[in-house]
Amino acid sequence: MELRKAALTILQETSRTFYIPISQLPSGLQEAVASGYLCMRAIDEVEDHPTLENSVKAHLLREISQTLQTGGDGFDINAFADVLRPYQNVLPEVSLRIREWALLAPVTIAPRIWDATAAMADRMAYWADINWELHTEADLDRYTFSVAGAVGLLLSDLWAWFDGTETNRTEAIGFGRGLQSVNILRNHGEDLERGVDFFPDGWTVADMHAYAHRNLALADAYTNKLAPGPALDFCRIPLVLAHGTLDALAHGKEKLSRTDVMALLTAVMRSASHQYQNQSKPTTAS
Repeated sequence: MELRKAALTILQETSRTFYIPISQLPSGLQEAVASGYLCMRAIDEVEDHPTLENSVKAHLLREISQTLQTGGDGFDINAFADVLRPYQNVLPEVSLRIREWALLAPVTIAPRIWDATAAMADRMAYWADINWELHTEADLDRYTFSVAGAVGLLLSDLWAWFDGTETNRTEAIGFGRGLQSVNILRNHGEDLERGVDFFPDGWTVADMHAYAHRNLALADAYTNKLAPGPALDFCRIPLVLAHGTLDALAHGKEKLSRTDVMALLTAVMRSASHQYQNQSKPTTAS
């Protein structure tokens, strides 16, 4: 219980997008999704760290990946300590506590989360080694799969594990890619300042908007096929915020305002409540 409480606290501090849908998930699934999110946020903070050298990032990410691959019935108390200790005053808390997040998930699904995080960390190390150089749309597809499309696949596995929910895995990849491409657009200026450009050669902002729209269409298809329940409740919030952010960017805004976010979330909650009410109404014989 204390670990779950700590996880939700860190989650609230690190993501306004995902805290609400994760905090509303039922017991068991909540711990699994929170574990996956925080483990991946832990390595994401390494990949995006503003001062660490790329070679150091690649080393840390590969060491974390290798440690995650040692998991069996858990991890030794010092499993990640040797690699993270030299950076305890550099890395954020969410990264330093990755062992705890890995142990948060129920034991019947935890190894799937470790596997997904280990694979992602290894891919991130590759991209750090080459300074995230992308030249073609295929490169962009590889990167967005590495850090987001694979998350969509993990979520599909978590839904199936929890209650047997079946999903289209191609659309699941699009769900992840769609959210990531919106992030790329939103952070484009900041990325250029640190010498990283996720746009393929010759691409304009309009091209990246088109890429985001194509993948968000898959995300819409993925979400629209979900029956009322935890998976749908989770997916609809980040998807609505992604669409809202893309629309805001298209109209010249840097991001959604807090007021915009609250308005979108209120609309999502109202729609979900209406859907459940209609589902629960008894039918009358004609």
